[in-house]
Amino acid sequence: MKTSINYKVVNRGLLFAAIFALTTTLNSCRKYLDVVPDNISTIDNAFKLRVEAEKFLFTCYSYLPKNGDGWYNAGMASADEIWLPQDDQTHWHAAFRIAQGQQNVADPYFNEWAGWRKGGTGNTRYDHQKIWNAIRNCNIFLENMADMTKVPDINPAERSRWIGEVLFLKAYYHYYMLRMYGPIPLITKNVPVEADPASSYVKRAPVDECVSTITSWLDSSIKLLPERIQNENTELGRVTQPIALAVKAKLLVMAASPLFNGNPDFVNFKDKDGIALFNPTVDPDKWADARDAAKAAIDAAEANGFALYYYKNDIYNLNTATKTQLNIRNAVTERWGSETVWGNSQMYFPNEALCMPPMTRGSNTNRFQLQGVWAPPIKIAKMFYSSNGVPIEEDKTFNFTNYDQLRTATAAEKYYIEPGFVTARLNFDREPRFYANLGFDGGIWYMKDGNATGSDNGTYYVKAKNVESAGFGHFTNWSETGYFVKKLVSWQSTTAGTAAPVWRSYPWPEVRLADLYLLYAEAENEVNPASGIAIQYVDKIRERAGLKGVVESWTNYSSNPSKYSSQAGLRSIIHRERTLELMFEGQRFWDLRRWKEAPDELNKDITGWSVQGKTDATYYKEKFIFSQRFVAPRDYFWPIGNYDTRRNPLLVENPGW
Repeated sequence: MKTSINYKVVNRGLLFAAIFALTTTLNSCRKYLDVVPDNISTIDNAFKLRVEAEKFLFTCYSYLPKNGDGWYNAGMASADEIWLPQDDQTHWHAAFRIAQGQQNVADPYFNEWAGWRKGGTGNTRYDHQKIWNAIRNCNIFLENMADMTKVPDINPAERSRWIGEVLFLKAYYHYYMLRMYGPIPLITKNVPVEADPASSYVKRAPVDECVSTITSWLDSSIKLLPERIQNENTELGRVTQPIALAVKAKLLVMAASPLFNGNPDFVNFKDKDGIALFNPTVDPDKWADARDAAKAAIDAAEANGFALYYYKNDIYNLNTATKTQLNIRNAVTERWGSETVWGNSQMYFPNEALCMPPMTRGSNTNRFQLQGVWAPPIKIAKMFYSSNGVPIEEDKTFNFTNYDQLRTATAAEKYYIEPGFVTARLNFDREPRFYANLGFDGGIWYMKDGNATGSDNGTYYVKAKNVESAGFGHFTNWSETGYFVKKLVSWQSTTAGTAAPVWRSYPWPEVRLADLYLLYAEAENEVNPASGIAIQYVDKIRERAGLKGVVESWTNYSSNPSKYSSQAGLRSIIHRERTLELMFEGQRFWDLRRWKEAPDELNKDITGWSVQGKTDATYYKEKFIFSQRFVAPRDYFWPIGNYDTRRNPLLVENPGW
């Protein structure tokens, strides 16, 4: 759609003050409008006046990856957190094809380098996130805004802020590509259109140079950005100092991690001039830099009012178990919640129907409205802790060996499982994040419901056996494993009645404070494992999740009670804590790679319950679904692809491709 002043809408997002009065029909959750100038004949015209320059600023924002949508976020479905029905869904989802080992050099999936992806019937190609175009537009903006003779009607403070925002975006887009491809070209300035074609050929810079250059851009942006958004009605989602510091922390932790820091797998990876693209020597100072960056990001976030989310103002008189689950779910789904350091309003989460199945108590049974096809495998269900806060394979008080053994829920489990319901032993005695993250046969799925009263307000039950409301039987939509993704569905969505659900969507939390706490803990453990600081920050996350601290839990309940006292043991605890806290947020895919743990985890079988079963005895049998295959070191990075490496003689392909 277009407004009366010839703006072209790219996607719903934030609403800048300059446009706010002209877009009164927008839903109030949209904080600004991402637009691209469509009637500007020359770059000079784009920077004659403030109003035109502002359009170009919006253009630079408009390329932000739509990470809130599993269709665009490679991290959500390319690992092992979510599996799709084998018989119908696998053919069209590009990210899921990567999870199935179908990535290739001839026609890469999620081809960010070329700016398109393929999927759908016949592998149709779609325009995708054109990151190189984004960087080019950022350079155009920065070059013109640095000329003080241009945009004469803008005040100096606003000019500085805009330059800071676009410096950040330029840095972020480079970081985004570095994470996917490893060493990348650094586009510090644009090649003139009239230049000789050979001058447009770019070559990949060594990883250390990429990191230092991106860091310098972020540092420059931080000096120009505001500490916080002053006008939340019109500017939420625009870049601030805490956002830039958070991205710097993520960049430097990645750079310090084994994939990038002295990785022997890439010792022979060189460009065509013989320049090594990876430094083969481990540099422990990189962890110190990462630690300091993470602490600076935390300090800035907390100083500007960010805090771990806790459910408060309880008007429904909810029980403690439900409130703890809402602490966990709402940390992600609360719009502009206290924990969301960076809410990416380029994309409001649109995949609720893929997460949530139909449930009892009169909920909509239309499987096109509530599909529930995002299915966590049993290996993911096993990963969550026991109720004692330790891995189920370490818990010395609970026996999960026969995790498929049938058990009947009692009144003691009424806030997790329907009383009297028979389900697998795996679903009992689990930590609150298990119940906040996962839906399962017989499990409670709490939703705000204005039609119910009392402490059971909004209590629904999942029925997932064959031909039941959430079970196998629909011709396209079912959970392949018997588990569902609860965490990403706002508890304030409407599910009751016969009409289609009304989802209370939310801007995708690109960075949460919990993410920064765990990055800091990880880096501190690598620098100074004896300080105890790493455990302190992990315990902040655990406390919000309803668990005792690391020391108390491992000492009292683990078969390896001193695990936390060694650097390697605490590293393992932090990695698992990060996996559980950020489950289904697209982080595990990247963490497994930077930790170099992907071969261990992504070569395990995908299994689920026998969802075609109609009885307890036939349903709760573990079935094999797929054998994943991760080839190291090839699969750590995307292939650039034959098309681009052939047309640019300076580019070298990633090893193994």
